[in-house]
Amino acid sequence: MIQTNLIQNAHADLICDAAYDFYGTRLATAGLDQRVKIWRLDEQTGEWTVEDEWRAHDAAISRLSWAHPQNGQFILSSSFDRTHTLNGIGSSGRGGERWVERALLTEAKGSVRTVEWAPKDFGMKFASISTDNHLRLYECLEAGPSTTNSPTSLTWSLVEDQDVPSLPLMTSVTPSTTDANAGVDVTPVASEPIGVVPAATSSTLSTPQSGGSTSPYMAAATLNPSGAGPARPGTGNREADGGWDLSWCKEGYWGEVCAVTCGTNGIVKIIQFPPAQRPKAVLILDPRPPKSPLSAVNDLPPNSRPQSQRASPSNTAQPRRSEREREYHNEPFAITSVAWAPSCGRSYHLIATGGRDGRVRIWKVRPPEPEADEPGVEANGNVWSATVVADFDEHRSPVGRVEWNVTGTVLTSAGNDGKVRLWRSTYGNVWRPMGSLDVVQGDDVPVGGDVVMEE
Repeated sequence: MIQTNLIQNAHADLICDAAYDFYGTRLATAGLDQRVKIWRLDEQTGEWTVEDEWRAHDAAISRLSWAHPQNGQFILSSSFDRTHTLNGIGSSGRGGERWVERALLTEAKGSVRTVEWAPKDFGMKFASISTDNHLRLYECLEAGPSTTNSPTSLTWSLVEDQDVPSLPLMTSVTPSTTDANAGVDVTPVASEPIGVVPAATSSTLSTPQSGGSTSPYMAAATLNPSGAGPARPGTGNREADGGWDLSWCKEGYWGEVCAVTCGTNGIVKIIQFPPAQRPKAVLILDPRPPKSPLSAVNDLPPNSRPQSQRASPSNTAQPRRSEREREYHNEPFAITSVAWAPSCGRSYHLIATGGRDGRVRIWKVRPPEPEADEPGVEANGNVWSATVVADFDEHRSPVGRVEWNVTGTVLTSAGNDGKVRLWRSTYGNVWRPMGSLDVVQGDDVPVGGDVVMEE
C-alpha cells in the first residue's frame, strides 16, 4: 500500500474526525481544538492545502458529514457542546467565497456523538444521535442548492425526536440458525428473553459545571434531576449509557431506514421512518446467545425471584454459566460504531459493528419481500431478518470506528491497539482479514513510499 501524502500539524490538538466529500477532492478535519478545516487537493502536485477554517463549536467536535452535491455544498458537524452546526459556501463580502454558518440546532439534551446526512433520494435530511438516547431527524424546508446571496434562507425543522431505548420491536422473532459459510453461530434478532426484567436506572446526565464551556446552549440543555419523574427504560445516568452511532441504509428503495446503537447492552436497532407514521424498530441485532430460563431467573433481584428459586440451605448452589454467557450477560459493552454498506445490487444488506468488547462483527440483513404494487411495503408474513457472517477479535481492545468502501466489499476498522485493519470477503462469502496498518508507521515512511501491511 502506498502512502500518498502526510499532512503535518493539521490541528493544534487531537483530530477527532476526517471526511472526504463526494468527489474526494475536499477533505474536512475536526478536532479537540473546536475548529473545522477544509483541505483542497491539488491534482497536479498531489498536495493538500487549507481552503478555509473556522471555529465551529464551544467543545470538542465529534463527527463531520458532507451533503450530497445534488443538495449543494454543505457540511454538518456535531459536538460535545450539544449542538449541530451546518456550514455552506457563501459570500465573504470581499468578492470571494468562503464557508459560512447556515444553521445552529440546539435541541439535543446531551453530547451529540454522530450526525449523518440521509441518502440523496430523501432530499435535505439528516439524523443525529446524542447521549440523551434520542434519535433526531431534521429536514430542510427549502431544499435545493445553496445560494451565495441568501446564506440564511435555509429553514430547518425537527420532524422526529425519538427515544431509542423505549422504541419497541414491531416484528416477530425468527428461530436461530447457523451460517455455514461463516462457520460461526448466527443469532438473529430477538427481543428480551422471557423472564428478564430490564433494570430501571436514572435518566439524568451530568450538568455542565461552572468554569466549563461558555456556550449558552450547554447551560440550557440540561435534563431533569434524578427523582423528578419516572426513569425511562434502558437509560443510564452516565454519558456512556447514551447514544453512540448511526448509519443510514444507502438503498432508498426500502425507505428511510437507519441502524442506531446506544447504551451498553451491545445491541443495534434498525429503525424505519414510514411516511406519515411514527418511527418503528423493525429489527434488533443482538449477538448475545439467549439466556436459559434458569439464567434469566438468576438475573432478577432476590426478592423478585420465584419462591422456589430464592436462597435457602437446599438451593444455594446454582449451576455455573458457560464462559460465553458470563462474557455477554455479566459484562455489558457498548457498540460504539455501526456502518451500513452500500448494497451495489445485492439482495441483502451488510451492517458492520465495532464495540468496547474489541470485536468487529458483520451482519447479513435481509429485508422483507415487498408487495408487487407498493415498493418498500412488507408482504404478509415477511419480516426483516439477520445473521452474523463474521466475528473478529483481532483488535483485542475497544474498536472506535468501522467504515465500508464505496462498493461495500472491504471493511476498515480502527481500534485502541493503534492499528487500522481491513477485512474482505473471499470465495464462498467467507470474511477474512485482509491486512493491517500501524498508524505510527506514517511518520517514518516517505511520501509515495510503501507502507508495510501486516497479513
